[in-house]
Amino acid sequence: MGRFAVYPGSFDPITNGHLNIIRRSLKVFEHLTVAVAVNSNKKPLFTPAERVAIINESVIAEFGADNKIEVEYFEGLIVNYADRKKADALVRGLRAVSDFEYEFQMAAMNHKLNPRVETFFMMTAEDQFYISSQTVKEVASLGGSVEGLVPENVKIALQKKFALKETV
Repeated sequence: MGRFAVYPGSFDPITNGHLNIIRRSLKVFEHLTVAVAVNSNKKPLFTPAERVAIINESVIAEFGADNKIEVEYFEGLIVNYADRKKADALVRGLRAVSDFEYEFQMAAMNHKLNPRVETFFMMTAEDQFYISSQTVKEVASLGGSVEGLVPENVKIALQKKFALKETV
């Protein structure tokens, strides 16, 4: 062990599928940074600071306060961020075959940009492959239940966010 990985993503919001990847990554890597991507081309529901706070709360609830996980946001190329963090690897979750083509292309480009940082693909647990942040947001925005799809604090944050949007 002694290896350090970065798990990048938008995490808008974090789901139980993401937490599953985090849990399993900690079996392989000694330390994991959950890196929240800031992409000016996307319109996220939660700000980067809100996502970091929500993820931290979810991680503490799931793994305890004394864990080997840190959460922060970054801008720019993930391989440059990984280099600054002195990470050995990137962790990427795959839900379906449709994810693979995009992720494979990104892994190849990241390897070209920085061959020192390896990409590890991890299949999402079979009972969570259908969960995506986008689907969760859509269900929540239409008043549906996201119970069992996201941590409790995320469910509450979604309810607050969409209750605010309805009053505007």
